[in-house]
Formats: sequence, C-alpha cells, structure tokens
Amino acid sequence: FLRVRAFYSRDPRFSFILLPENVGKRKAQIAAIGQSSGDLVLNVDSDSTIAFDVVSKLASKMRDPEVGAVMGQLTASNPGDTWLTKLIDMEYWLACNEERAAQSRFGAVMCCCGPCAMYRRSALASLLDQYETQLFRGKLSDFGEDRHLTILMLKAGFRTEYVPNAIVATVVPDTLKSYLRQQLRWARSTFRDTFLALPLLRGLNPFLTFDVVGQNIGPLLLALSVVTGLAHFITTATVPWWTILIIASMTIIRCGVVALHARQLRFLGFVLHTPINLFLLLP
Repeated sequence: FLRVRAFYSRDPRFSFILLPENVGKRKAQIAAIGQSSGDLVLNVDSDSTIAFDVVSKLASKMRDPEVGAVMGQLTASNPGDTWLTKLIDMEYWLACNEERAAQSRFGAVMCCCGPCAMYRRSALASLLDQYETQLFRGKLSDFGEDRHLTILMLKAGFRTEYVPNAIVATVVPDTLKSYLRQQLRWARSTFRDTFLALPLLRGLNPFLTFDVVGQNIGPLLLALSVVTGLAHFITTATVPWWTILIIASMTIIRCGVVALHARQLRFLGFVLHTPINLFLLLP
C-alpha cells in the first residue's frame, strides 16, 4: 500500500484513505464510498488484477439507469500452481458463464462478486445504512459483503448484470484447507442471504426462483443421496451401485456439456471436483 501511495500521491486523480486500524472490508468500503464523488464506484479486491478495458466495459453496461450493479468474468490468476487451482479456475468459469450469465438474462445476478464489481453511487448512498448494520447471530456481519450488497440493490429495484468480456483475474486458494475455509464462508453467506432474497423472487422471472431453490436444495439432496448410500452399505453389506452410477453419470454428462459449450477439453477434468464436493464440502 505504501509503495502504491508513494507512486500515485502526486496524481490529483487518486485519493488514499488510511484507516487507524483494520476494520474489515465492509467498513473500508463504506469509508471510501463516503468520500467518493463520481457516478460509479468500482470495487476491486487487493488480490485481483483487472484487464485494461474492464472499467470501460462495465461502465458501458451502467449507461442503463435501471442497472445498479455489474460484474465481470472471474478467472484464477494462479491456475498453474496446483491441481486444485486448475479446478477452481474451471469452477469460476462455470459460476460466471453458466450461473451468472443465465441470471443476467433476467436482470438479476444474485451475487456481483467481490473481486471486481461496479455500483451506481446514487443507489449505494441509499443502501449504506442497511449494508453497514447487517447482523449475523446478534453481531455485525463480517462476511458475504458482495452477495448482501447485490441483494440490497435488487430490493431497491435495480437490475444487476454480468459482463462476460470484462476479465478479472484473482488469486485462488492453492491448498484444500484454505479452499474449504473459503467455501464454508461463502456457503454461510449464500444460505443467509437466500432468505433475504426470497421476497424478491415473486417479482422476478420464475427461472430465478428455480435457480435459487436449486442452489440451496441441490446440495442437500446430494448429501441425502450419499447418506442413503452409506446407510444401504452399512445395513446390507452391499455396494449401492445405483447411487454411485447416477452421481457419476450426472457428473460426466455435466462436464461433457460444459466442454462442448466452452470448446475446451480441460473441463472433462472437472469430474475431480465431485469427490471433493461429496467428501469434503458437503460434510
């Protein structure tokens, strides 16, 4: 930070805010937004690198006054580090180009991701009090900022959209331990803010209701299948081949379809994510 500030300190286009202590991302955002003056606010995580044209592409989408927030396509900046970073890079592609792209067709991306998102400042100004005072188990929330802010935008009547050609690279976990911590934090945010989003679904396209319900019920059904299979094995001493076959078939079909869609054979390797999901993430 000190090196960056020293380099840009004489440029009148830049203003640096140094808080007296580490107060977390949410309060840092609020402090910066409070001192901003432009029509648009760009949020970029410290470990993200944006392409030279990201700002112009996101700003172009924001010309529509009904759009309150937009996000770009996330990629891993370190995909070659380990086999896990390769899987996460594919996971990000799927999250952006399947889930977010589908939601964007209906003007309701449910989470404009933290690594890089642009917001309409006038909309933010009216939402900051709700954003700052969000509670979780009786305490001020310190996670899930991006999803909560996106839901608040939708509640205020704005559209949220995805810009696939605005490329953003971010550092992803390279060990299972750090990956599991990240996924647990994201899962808590997803389940918590889904309840906040439920009243919104009545006014949105029915696809979004199906999508939101599927994201939350799907993992539970998968966990139930695994538990049922284990119970069958314990009680009958026979392998639940049908359960294994169905899960394996669904995984192979999905990865095959994605490989065709993306025209990249690497997505066939995403089948390795299924055992991680079954035996590490779901428990």
